[in-house]
Amino acid sequence: MTAWLMMERSPDGDRAPFVARVGSVGRRLPETRLPTDELMASTRHRTGVDLERLTGVQERRVSLGDEDSLTLAAGAALDCLARSHNRAEALDVVVGCSITKYRDGLVQWLEPPTSLAVAHAIGASNAMTFDLSNACAGMLTGVFVVNNWIRQGAIRRGLVVSGEYISQLAHNAARHVRTILSRELASLTLGDAGAAVLIERAPEGAPGISVAGFTTVADHSRLCLAYPARHERGARMFTRARAIHEAAIADTPTLFQEVLDASGLAIDEVDHVIPHQTSVRAIRKGMSEVGDALGGAPRNPAVVTVDRYGNTASTTHVVALAEELDAARLRAGDRVALVALASGLEIGVVLFTVDDELVGNRGNDD
Repeated sequence: MTAWLMMERSPDGDRAPFVARVGSVGRRLPETRLPTDELMASTRHRTGVDLERLTGVQERRVSLGDEDSLTLAAGAALDCLARSHNRAEALDVVVGCSITKYRDGLVQWLEPPTSLAVAHAIGASNAMTFDLSNACAGMLTGVFVVNNWIRQGAIRRGLVVSGEYISQLAHNAARHVRTILSRELASLTLGDAGAAVLIERAPEGAPGISVAGFTTVADHSRLCLAYPARHERGARMFTRARAIHEAAIADTPTLFQEVLDASGLAIDEVDHVIPHQTSVRAIRKGMSEVGDALGGAPRNPAVVTVDRYGNTASTTHVVALAEELDAARLRAGDRVALVALASGLEIGVVLFTVDDELVGNRGNDD
């Protein structure tokens, strides 16, 4: 396996001078809840698919056109800053990581970039801005970049943000899905959300992000493809869900072990794992197989939010992290692994330790 992690030491052998930490998180969820049975009742064909039983998704939040990628991202950014001791003017960088870049309805805006629009919306007048996209691993990739810059002393703090107005894929899929074998079936699990995470330099001696890294298994790049729809608004997505799951399960244990080795930890020393939210069944089966391969398990069951919010693409990890903080299920000193499994196939892990600042900033309210 090719080395893939951003290790604790720089190329010249010296330890990076600083440590980055997760300072605060924010999210924005549309008000409208769309139950799975209501969505399936809207399908054009009699599918016979019990999607809720198959995936565990009971409902998802969706925009009715009142929210788009930008408003969801900006709303999450404001929530994140409101729960932080930092002001927007103190941000050195804003990184936009959305897959969807919709504004004014279903209009994809590539320029000016979403990051710049978010920076203007929140008053981050001193921040440089750029967008990056890495499928559903986008936000964690942004965390990887900002973490690296902070560790090397290039910046002190940055905001990683995403807004996914992606439920239109589900509405388009509802016109075409016929059976459980449909390659658009996975689109029916999608929901909309905005998420933001502030990464900042940790005080000397404080815990923070210990490992952040990614690898691409490009042999599987065509297992999930999306492109603009011909006859509907927005886009359509075609996924070989079982093949992606099998590929991820085959490669994730080895990569997770590399993370643990780099951190000097065993799997049972990790308190919480927040995986990408695809389906309840896939999460539980995947974590079981990872545990079998690594000879143990994290101290708590994998975090699941897909049952309430659906698969919100690049925002899933931060939406779930905010949920765990709100429910007081994370405590200072807990080790958390955010595990990305994205089309490409992209596999990534961000391993960090929760500190008092993060717990205090989020509080127990939503």
